[in-house]
This record gives sequence, structure tokens and C-alpha cells, in this order.
Amino acid sequence: MTRPSAPPIPEDLERILRRMRLPYLRKAAPDVLATARAQRWDPAEVLRVLLNEEVTGRDSATRRMRRKTANFPSGKTLASWRPEESSIPEATQNALTTLEWVGRHENLVVSGPSGTVRVRPDVTVCVRAHV
Repeated sequence: MTRPSAPPIPEDLERILRRMRLPYLRKAAPDVLATARAQRWDPAEVLRVLLNEEVTGRDSATRRMRRKTANFPSGKTLASWRPEESSIPEATQNALTTLEWVGRHENLVVSGPSGTVRVRPDVTVCVRAHV
């Protein structure tokens, strides 16, 4: 069963949102406004939800851009990391994932013999640091 689609926002509002470069707010507006009408939200709540959508969208786009600029391999996260397959001691892995060393302005150097996979731990830690 599909949900009925929310009515589109008025054209003048669409133009304003395009002019102000608010793509994520513009995309969320029809559904949020329909929900707000149905549930009789306070206008401040509507504004808060819409602005939150814009901020969330921009933050996500910024992370994608930074990862692309840093040439990180896509899809490498700590969630996909398998610590049991690593030769890095578990205590060291846990210390790295807390990112406490970043706040202390310490560096991370990963080294090993040629042909071994060293990219995964440092990429996943860097990705987490940017999130």
C-alpha cells in the first residue's frame, strides 16, 4: 500500500527556496507541511523541522565532498571493520576508535610489510573523525 503524496508547495515558495539555495528544505517541505497541517503543529515547530532538514542535508553533502576530496575509498567505515581479522592488538584498535588522540593533536602512522592492507584502519578512523 502506497502513501498518498503530499501536495506540492506553491510555485512562489518553490522559487524563493531555489533562489535561497535551500534544496533539502525544499525537498522535505511538502511532506512536513502536510504533516504540520494534519497535526496542527506550532509554526515554530514547522520551521525547526524544515531548517533541521536543511542542516542535516548540508552536513551530509559536506561529508561526502570531504571524503571525495580526500580520495577515501567509499564504503569504508568502522561498522564494516572486522577486528578479529586484524593484526593490530585489540586494545590499540579500541584506543584508535575513541578518537581521543585527535583531541590531543597526536598523529596516526600505520606501517607494515608491502602487500598488506593498511588502508582500512586509517581510512575508517579518518571517516569517523569527519562524522
